[in-house]
Amino acid sequence: MPELTLDRITKHFKNKIAVDNVSLTLREGVYGFLGANGAGKTTLLRMVCGVLKPTAGEIRCNDMEIGRLDGDYRYLLGYLPQDFGYYPDFTAKRYLEYLAACKAVPKDLAKEKVREMLSLTGLAGDQHSKIRTFSGGMLRRLGIAQALLNDPEILILDEPTAGLDPKERIRFRNIISSLSKGRIIILSTHIVSDVEFIADQILLMKQGRIIQQGTVAEITESAAGKVWEYLANPEEAIRLNEIFAVSNLKNEGETVRLRLVSDTCPCEGAVLVSPSLEDVYLYLIGR
Repeated sequence: MPELTLDRITKHFKNKIAVDNVSLTLREGVYGFLGANGAGKTTLLRMVCGVLKPTAGEIRCNDMEIGRLDGDYRYLLGYLPQDFGYYPDFTAKRYLEYLAACKAVPKDLAKEKVREMLSLTGLAGDQHSKIRTFSGGMLRRLGIAQALLNDPEILILDEPTAGLDPKERIRFRNIISSLSKGRIIILSTHIVSDVEFIADQILLMKQGRIIQQGTVAEITESAAGKVWEYLANPEEAIRLNEIFAVSNLKNEGETVRLRLVSDTCPCEGAVLVSPSLEDVYLYLIGR
């Protein structure tokens, strides 16, 4: 089982700092990177994959810099970028067979792995269909299948549920949960529910930095005493929405039930409630 160490990783693009002095140690488990678009998540993942080189710092796998490991490191990796390339006129089966050859999966093993991945991702019944006929959810499942062909010990998924409907998103989460044993899985997203129920560790990223890390329970506990509910009239609801971070707003007849995130009581009559991960995300990332 590999251990990944990110040691003071920084990446500059001209005058912009995309990733700013990030240090982490990753072992077996699912790591959910949460952050708004532009927070630096994709840049960080591309450096972990070896696609980009850090401006400063070092990434090590089992105490050896990944550039020195070269092909041995790539063999450990499975990567699903946000937009992965495919040949629209290939069938799913042919596409996976082609990528298995590109990944140097031994021929005697390739057919078995392709069959296994098609079954795992629920695409066995569509293996002879051309990829251009696939829905968005089927394409994401095909992306997972190609990432797993070499049985990677490090699986990296960048915005993997983008464009999926709720049913496909749940199916995806279940697949990831089933794969977590014996692997490092890094899942980058801006959708809280994608990682809330499956991640062992949540890492909140903002402006290129990791601003908080911990289990869901640890992170939500950090917002204790900062989440409030209040029943307002419509005019008051509009005013409060402009002043405070509102994580939920629900019309109830002539009134509006607000869920507000604030260090102090936002208004007389507001009641403290237990925080959720979404509340913390809004408090730390969205404000």
